[in-house]
Amino acid sequence: MYNPYFFSITMFVYVIAFVCYLLFVATKQARIGSVAFWTILIGFIIHFAGLMVRWWETHATGYGYIPLANMYESLIFFSWSIVLVYLLVDMRYHQRAIGVIASCLAALAIAATSLVPGVTSDVRPLIPALQSNWLSIHVITCFLGYAAFAIAFGISVAYMIQSRREPTPRGPIAWLPSSRTLDEINYKSIVIGFPMLTLGIITGAAWASYAWGSYWSWDPKETWSLITWFIYAAFLHARYTHAWRGKKTAFLSIVGFCAVIFTYIGVNFLLAGLHAYL
Repeated sequence: MYNPYFFSITMFVYVIAFVCYLLFVATKQARIGSVAFWTILIGFIIHFAGLMVRWWETHATGYGYIPLANMYESLIFFSWSIVLVYLLVDMRYHQRAIGVIASCLAALAIAATSLVPGVTSDVRPLIPALQSNWLSIHVITCFLGYAAFAIAFGISVAYMIQSRREPTPRGPIAWLPSSRTLDEINYKSIVIGFPMLTLGIITGAAWASYAWGSYWSWDPKETWSLITWFIYAAFLHARYTHAWRGKKTAFLSIVGFCAVIFTYIGVNFLLAGLHAYL
């Protein structure tokens, strides 16, 4: 049977990666940066293997579904997606210091499976509404978007700190990228996340039509997903048409991720709706 300690090992590896990244930013030694990168990559591979084991377990118990159907599984996938987005950003910008953000967020997402009330690692049969091929398409696209927004959130917080330090006599924080680079990565992360969220909302509407006979019912999670979409749409609109940069877009990115977290977790506990099982 499936053993939840498998992902505990993954979280432990991400914590080690986090410590290595902290040592890297403290020492600026390329060798330590490489160790940190390979550590998080090993964790990413173990993480993926764990997802495959979980998928196999659902078939072994006779339920046979992709492991994205409840809060536990979605948090695990969210964590994996955060590392995936970070690896893509690292390949493009070669900014190892961002690994501090990614490894921390990835470990916290796994830790949340033990901290969020009502989350269980048990493999359970799907309710009728989830017995659809739309499950994998909808959840994967949404959470890839959420992961990109998580990285953008961390980058925006770093930008706020760096941009306040740069004009002062103390100068910029040495281990952080320049505010200009942070602003660019924030923008590119949202460029990745916004289409994914858009696809998630579209596929969710198609799934809702299949499950409940209506494309849109103004369920709280649907409504907050739309609010989140509008925040990031405003970000991109302001960037393209009004050339917004810096603190304004960083602030929008932070607000957007707060909306993501409320959509993902807050709605479940504060507002009753059709998505209560997630």
